[in-house]
Amino acid sequence: MLHRMRNTRRGGRFGPVVAAGVTIAGAVLSAQSARPYGVGPVWWNAGQGGPLPWEETYENPDGQVSILNRSGAVNTESHPFFESLGTNHRACVTCHQPSSGMSVSAASVRERWSETDGRDPVFAAVDGSNCPDLPQGAASSHSLLLHRGLFRITLPWPPKTVDGTLIKPEFRIEVIRDPTGCNTSPTHGLKSDTPVISVYRRPRIAANLDYVIAGPDGITFMADGREPSLRTQAVSAVMVHEQAERPPTPEQLRQIVDFEKQVYAAQSSDIRGGRLNEKGGPLALGTENLLSGKAGNLGGDSGNQVLLSFDVWSKRKSDGDLGLQREFRASVARGSEVFFTRPFRIGYASAPEKIGSGNQGTYTCATCHTAGTRRWMDIGTTNLPLAKASPQLPLFRITCDPAAPPHPLLGRVFYSQDPGRALISGKCADVGSIVLQQLRALAARPPYFSNGSARSLREVVDFYDRRFEIGYSEQEKQDLANFLRVL
Repeated sequence: MLHRMRNTRRGGRFGPVVAAGVTIAGAVLSAQSARPYGVGPVWWNAGQGGPLPWEETYENPDGQVSILNRSGAVNTESHPFFESLGTNHRACVTCHQPSSGMSVSAASVRERWSETDGRDPVFAAVDGSNCPDLPQGAASSHSLLLHRGLFRITLPWPPKTVDGTLIKPEFRIEVIRDPTGCNTSPTHGLKSDTPVISVYRRPRIAANLDYVIAGPDGITFMADGREPSLRTQAVSAVMVHEQAERPPTPEQLRQIVDFEKQVYAAQSSDIRGGRLNEKGGPLALGTENLLSGKAGNLGGDSGNQVLLSFDVWSKRKSDGDLGLQREFRASVARGSEVFFTRPFRIGYASAPEKIGSGNQGTYTCATCHTAGTRRWMDIGTTNLPLAKASPQLPLFRITCDPAAPPHPLLGRVFYSQDPGRALISGKCADVGSIVLQQLRALAARPPYFSNGSARSLREVVDFYDRRFEIGYSEQEKQDLANFLRVL
């Protein structure tokens, strides 16, 4: 069975409705392998105008991702999410591309570099390069963005409260390795006139946020939880990432927040599994089920789990190509069981909320990964020795004060590639803690983790298996990766 892509955009224009085979698995896999991903890329330029339709579908290596607007088609002309409010010709959409699930993928950024010879505003020196000191025309100066999808985030040190009061940190931080040169730069580093620390992180997904926020304005946003609301996040983004000379107006802020609270992103088809939101399929796959409110939380709330039941996909048959589709769907169904019910011990993950610092309890993936997650945890993605050492990233030595509560796993002297929440709180126990991401439109926005250290969803699963000594079987690993890629 073939289905048709709806409102597909190519090169900023509406293209014809085309057939996209996604359910005859063998034929589709061959076709996808023969056609390089990224030919005719999709990219929203700041100020390009035109409507963002009620629903729009974009291809990715695993199938298609869909963007849906609850309020109907969005007129992007003069809309502050789509228009540049600063001096570097960026807009919010520059780093939150619909084709990448309202984030960016490293592949899409590389294509943009090739198409514009590195002149697109996404590569602005302020954070699209490894450091503003570097030659901006060289691809090597943007290597972290090009290969990991990482933007440079600068944070004052010592940290400050919202009202500007200095926080006395519980630890001393030293730069041990500085491959980008920014942390030791006399202009942009710790010894500059305005001391800052540079870390490198993936942009968060600007969609499905009505499942993330609590109340009219929200909770904590960004990888380190430094923003208490969508409004404060928008102000910071405009002033820092767009290099604006003045904050957005109250009306511009309202438009940005209203847009972000009504846009949804999810994978809508898979080259092996077919349409993910077809009638009679699992609840809450695809964007329309997110819109209906049936999704609830992706995880921890056992009374309102996002996928509820995969019984309809759990039967296995073998009748040619259609059988291959059924086998993939059965794998996804098994993966959902792993996600929701497979217990393992979460030890010393430095989680200050539900799990508790140093707790040795038995939990599941769903315990922590809710769509409305509001907690930060150190699961080992940035702190050595659990993190995958990356010579491309800075390395800091953390020496905690003798009187401060130590890190629950690493003690008082250890190394980190990104201190995470600790750069905001100044707490030793927070070093390496990162606010968990929502798990939607994953197939459209690799690589994964805040520092882009996992190139694929299978690498994500392998990391967790090693980190918590879960002991997944090969089938469980593949099933869990398949489950994640259809979200």
